[in-house]
Amino acid sequence: MTTLDDPDTPFAVLDRTRMDRNIDRLRARLDAAGVPLRLHVKTSKSLDVAAAVHRAGPGPVTVSTLAEAEYFADGGYTDILYAVGIEPRKLPRVLDLRRRGVDLAVLLDSAAQAEAVAKASAAAGDAIPALIEIDCDGHRGGIQPDDAALLDIGRLLHDGGAELRGVLDHAGESYYADTPETQRKAAQHERDVVVRAAERLRQAGLPAPVVSVGATPTAHAAADLTGVTEVRAGNYVFFDLVMAGIGVCTVDDLALSVVVTVIGHRTDKGWILTDGGWMATSRDRGTAVQKIDQGYGVVTDLHGRVYADLVMTGASQEHGTLAIRPGSRQVLPDLPIGSRVRILPNHACATAAQHREYHVIDGKPTPDAPAIEAVWPRHNGW
Repeated sequence: MTTLDDPDTPFAVLDRTRMDRNIDRLRARLDAAGVPLRLHVKTSKSLDVAAAVHRAGPGPVTVSTLAEAEYFADGGYTDILYAVGIEPRKLPRVLDLRRRGVDLAVLLDSAAQAEAVAKASAAAGDAIPALIEIDCDGHRGGIQPDDAALLDIGRLLHDGGAELRGVLDHAGESYYADTPETQRKAAQHERDVVVRAAERLRQAGLPAPVVSVGATPTAHAAADLTGVTEVRAGNYVFFDLVMAGIGVCTVDDLALSVVVTVIGHRTDKGWILTDGGWMATSRDRGTAVQKIDQGYGVVTDLHGRVYADLVMTGASQEHGTLAIRPGSRQVLPDLPIGSRVRILPNHACATAAQHREYHVIDGKPTPDAPAIEAVWPRHNGW
């Protein structure tokens, strides 16, 4: 039997019990609202993880790269939304996937993109479906729902040979909403903005069958999804310290971690050194702006039990530094060279991207090191 004591470190660990609990939690919420989930696979980039969500077989997914789209198409997924603004030179890859029978839709927020999609559609004799990105909170791309450009872009698509499939927004600023009330307000605003955009298109005689919203905090906080046709979320499958920091989950819900080994000590500095630097855990410091700064990650034993106030305070390429949180009265645990610990990440998407596979455990208490019950590959690249 292989356990967490066996593979060379560092490596990624996935607690299947926690993951399944996270999946069931959002499923129950969306089922009660009567709105389907379009799983965002950018976090896990894994067919096995997606299968744990879509238990009846391949369902709708959102991707962040065309490489993801190709990987999931190879795995039998045919309903795919590429939710990053389309770059015209990528349209041949989009058309290649559509020729394989994949209903691949693209995202855009400008007339130039709409013209390129319409031109490619007309030339290929294939109406590429496109959603118009709506800006609900100034976080990233998109246009305002009342902008005249909305109708101009819609007509360019609809009249030019493409398919105007609808509208989409992303409440990215909800990642900074740290109370249930601010998260609920972000979710309501996200919904109101995108529904208003869809209504404007319809009033102008243009189609808008899809009204898509998505962010892990708002997916868990939304009280009213009237007019929304799908919810996109992906981080929730693993969760992370950023999500725990704003109260969307707890540290006990975090399903992803990285196993590292103690390789040295600097007692003069109060440091424990490991073989897991930012190449293993990422450089993400998302909790630095939160009420509790978790450094580069929270440290647990191999069973997932948190060491009080022990955090990963520093990271170079292949070295990690563990230390007691500033201001704490805790003392360093006795971790001799060769000891193994797990690092809970700030940002699950960034940490998962450092690894080629997940070592899956069931997460239930055992007297010995947790057994690895499976190794699930993941896809990287663009």
